[in-house]
Amino acid sequence: MHDPRLRRIGAAFAAFNVAEWATWIAMLVYAYDHAGVLGSGVVAVVQLVPAAFFAPFASTLADRYTRERVLVASYVAQALAMGATAAAIAADAPLLPVYALAAVAATTVTITRPAQNGIVPSLATTPPQLTAANGALGAIENAGILVAPLIAGALLEIGGAALVYAAMALAVAAGGAVVATLRVADVPRPAGRARLDPRAAFRSLAQDRGAASLVALLAAESVQIGAMDVLFVALALDVLRTGDAGVGILNAAMGLGGVIGAVAAARALGGRRLVRGVALGAVVWGGGIAAIALLRDAWTVAAMIALAGIGRSLADVAARTLLQRVARVDVLSGVFGVLEGLSMAALAIGSLFAPALVQLFDVRVALIGVGAVLPVTLALTGMSIALRPRHALADGVTDAAGDARRVADELVEEGPG
Repeated sequence: MHDPRLRRIGAAFAAFNVAEWATWIAMLVYAYDHAGVLGSGVVAVVQLVPAAFFAPFASTLADRYTRERVLVASYVAQALAMGATAAAIAADAPLLPVYALAAVAATTVTITRPAQNGIVPSLATTPPQLTAANGALGAIENAGILVAPLIAGALLEIGGAALVYAAMALAVAAGGAVVATLRVADVPRPAGRARLDPRAAFRSLAQDRGAASLVALLAAESVQIGAMDVLFVALALDVLRTGDAGVGILNAAMGLGGVIGAVAAARALGGRRLVRGVALGAVVWGGGIAAIALLRDAWTVAAMIALAGIGRSLADVAARTLLQRVARVDVLSGVFGVLEGLSMAALAIGSLFAPALVQLFDVRVALIGVGAVLPVTLALTGMSIALRPRHALADGVTDAAGDARRVADELVEEGPG
């Protein structure tokens, strides 16, 4: 990342991703220890549902106030909520307040990405720079997915869920300190009451078919991720017979593929290749998942999962970069807030969708069904449409929004070079 400010954002984002995944794992383990598999399922829903509803509203803060301030505030809120959860667990508090605090912590997590996604286009001002920045951030995110389970496992062994939450509170606090003095150029903001109205982002998406299709694709990807979290367990334990270690290997393969895919996206995608990257990534990701149903060897399955992870990361980086370029600049964080909320809901849907397919059929049929989700969504949303934005500027928005229009037009019109 060429800009030192982007490197600071990346450093904070690394701490954020480890904290997000480590606390998620720790709370599932804590709930399982106290209430069995039902407890784990309940606490997953308790964390995801409030976050899904809160995200579109929280993201309006980043469109109303200075986005870098909202980014810092998100890290502070996470540190406080995770610290409080750690204290409750350490004090042997009843399950209800522990679950409630965990839900608050999970909800504060939804503020970070919308604010960050609104900031990055202000620092990476050309399509190649933006693609490279998103590729680097995607690699950081996937590295977090790869590393967080190892960190969580070690901390759980040493001091239980309380230690995980306490350590992650310190991690996100450090992330907040890294971006505390971050400054970027101001951007146009919605006028009047629209500043705190999440419907402004929904209206923007309703008026822009290209942006809406990208949000739908990214939400479909989250359905698959939620489903694969469940299917990895069933695949390792019931099909491949590799035991608990196999679950970790399959998850690690996905994370490794994600890192490779994000790096490849940063280097190879640009201009019209972003649209092709979405399509190619969706097919590789979905096809890779479906192909697992035909394999029997554990290491071959892990290799195929890594390949699928490369495709997922390609599609994700390309789609997010396109969305940053075509969404209206004055509601950009709001649009990503809508995406964040939909993604949380989609994770929950996926975690229910996969077990239903397994119960009705078997694991292999479930893999084929889950693999089809993103390619089918790609076909239904018609990604062949021009992604040229149709901005209808809100009252009071300055001509800087027109600059965003012009940049997006250039993105679509420039060649593959």
